[in-house]
Amino acid sequence: MIARATSPLRRLWPLIVIASAAAVGWWWYGDLLSFEALAANREALLALRDSHYAATVLGFTLAYALIVALSLPGASVATLTGGFLFATFPGTIFNVLGATLGASAIFLVARSSIGASFAARLEGSEGVVKRIKDGIDENQWSMLFLIRLVPAVPFVIANLVPAFLEVPLHRYVISTFFGIMPGALVYTSIGAGLSEVFARGAAPDLGLLFTPSILLPILGLCALALLPVLLKAMRGGREIG
Repeated sequence: MIARATSPLRRLWPLIVIASAAAVGWWWYGDLLSFEALAANREALLALRDSHYAATVLGFTLAYALIVALSLPGASVATLTGGFLFATFPGTIFNVLGATLGASAIFLVARSSIGASFAARLEGSEGVVKRIKDGIDENQWSMLFLIRLVPAVPFVIANLVPAFLEVPLHRYVISTFFGIMPGALVYTSIGAGLSEVFARGAAPDLGLLFTPSILLPILGLCALALLPVLLKAMRGGREIG
């Protein structure tokens, strides 16, 4: 009886720890993860990079992973920092690696705590909810890439939803790493040009991602991700007919 009563709490404690750390991070470090903070500390960051490059890469990647895992504000600023410190390449790789590590961490925590029970409830449901889950299960690769590519999907939502749908870890990691790469490449390239922005005393234009020259290719990738789903639906329609 006691073991049965404490079992849910035992499953939930990693999620409780993450949520508590996130709350502390938002309260304590929220103001530090800003463009103004980056501008004020840019010389110190460049000096640290020049004197301890490998340690800076490791520290930056782990810090980025922590920001994502705790869903802290400032992920965009972190991406800019990756470009500012390490240029578009290899900065994009460091940004994507840090984001993937952080996303994978929160995915594993969510799946091990409430993901399995939630997935079981969806599997045992009926009607529209069950059909939606079955549709996602049948097209996991396409749907995983789609939620990463579409700029309108909040990153934290894309991190958590797959944990409730019994997505295998390897699919989650691969789709996250490559799915966020287009957007990360754009923001990292903006960060790589921050020296000129700082010289003008201006702020970076993060709306660049939504300009036609950038957004249309990303939407093209979204259409490509949806293509297997559409082809499968068309084949199913022909078989029914």
